[in-house]
Amino acid sequence: MVWGKSVRLSRIMEAGRMLCVPMDHGVSSGPVRGIDNIWETIRKLESAGVTAILVHKGIIKSLDEPPRTGIIMHASASTSLSTSPNWKVKVASVEEAIRLGADAVSVHINIGNRDEQDMLRKLGALADDCDAWGVPLIAMMYPRGENIKDPNDPQVIAHVARVGAELGADIIKVPMPSFNTDDIRVITESCPAPVVAAGGPRMDDDRKVLELAKAVIDAGGAGVTFGRNVFQHEKPEAIARALRAVVIEGKDVENAMKILREG
Repeated sequence: MVWGKSVRLSRIMEAGRMLCVPMDHGVSSGPVRGIDNIWETIRKLESAGVTAILVHKGIIKSLDEPPRTGIIMHASASTSLSTSPNWKVKVASVEEAIRLGADAVSVHINIGNRDEQDMLRKLGALADDCDAWGVPLIAMMYPRGENIKDPNDPQVIAHVARVGAELGADIIKVPMPSFNTDDIRVITESCPAPVVAAGGPRMDDDRKVLELAKAVIDAGGAGVTFGRNVFQHEKPEAIARALRAVVIEGKDVENAMKILREG
């Protein structure tokens, strides 16, 4: 049976796989390179075949025409200028996402810090709102805070992923512990919801970006959400096409590197 969530999921995924480029960094970090002219970057990524972009509501409002890709509206925020940058607060609603034509909503939750309880409360409430409106919820779950001893521990990441799934998110975004598929499977096989990989800091090695995407897919992940490794690349369209080859088309890294070199 087709219903609201399945229709909207089909707009942000392709054949059950996601290639999303988050560009919500303008709130947390300011207009960094690659999203200083975010509208131009979005157009480039559309042509490269990404399945979704992830932005805040003000960016959706500012577009001069509807994008030809799925839209995920981010609903939480904090800034690097804050005294509590790990405390993500709610800044948008599911109703706003619907009014703006977004296909899904995302929220960032940091587990292991002193403000965790407040964020968990908001995650549970937002999941209920998303269910009521038939809107998919992507939970960005990070082990980040005073009580996290090793943020790269696969068991710790599996725990935070499981929290997001158990509290109602439809897709879980987490950082990957390594390039090792066995480490990644610890997360994907214990999470009831599809898992997609965060990209983390900008990598200097394009092959490493593609190898991480391939490891995620091989370990049962549903895709990647790579931000700075795409929008700060010297050729955003080329790296996005190469990632699409791995994530959506199932090609190996060598074939993807060839696509990247061809531009």
